[in-house]
Amino acid sequence: MDVMIRGENIRITDGLKEYAEKKLGKLDRYMPNIKEVRVDIARQTTRRGGVTSAQITVQHARGAILRAEEKLTGDDRDSTKAAINLAVDKIYRQIERFKGKRRKNRKGRERFVATIEELETVQDIPDEEYETYEDAPEYDYEDSDIVRRKQVSTTPMTDIEAIDQMELLGHPFFMFFNSETNSINVLYRRDEGGYGVLVPER
Repeated sequence: MDVMIRGENIRITDGLKEYAEKKLGKLDRYMPNIKEVRVDIARQTTRRGGVTSAQITVQHARGAILRAEEKLTGDDRDSTKAAINLAVDKIYRQIERFKGKRRKNRKGRERFVATIEELETVQDIPDEEYETYEDAPEYDYEDSDIVRRKQVSTTPMTDIEAIDQMELLGHPFFMFFNSETNSINVLYRRDEGGYGVLVPER
């Protein structure tokens, strides 16, 4: 399994690359058919000091995407490692959802859950794999801060598939290309229960 590591405003040293690869090298023991693993590490300077973020993206062979990001105050080696560790923990929780979420009548919707055959080939994630950092300096956002702009890959899918992908990621909203309407839609979880979809006017 190849792990791609990219840095923004940070030099990816051999030591940092080796550390990230070691942390992520076990993923294919716990999740079947991983197609790609990418780690994006970034540092930025704000009015309140340095900030380090680590984002991990895992793509399954059938198209499901797991993504986790952790952002911490600090711009040193320790904060970088802590951000990677906490992001890996989030990925582990998403893998558990991927492996444990089975529904009836899932015909045509297998891309966002592990199949029975896949589950038979992988291990459970042991408790000791999870790390806790009670004193990690979590970044405190200001209401006026736009802390990131990013391009989003919009894979064609149906409303139902978008729900599965959003729940897999654990996000409250999800932007996707609706293959039934040929338009960009935003799916969101409603406070009153159920889901809503934002559809642009033409």
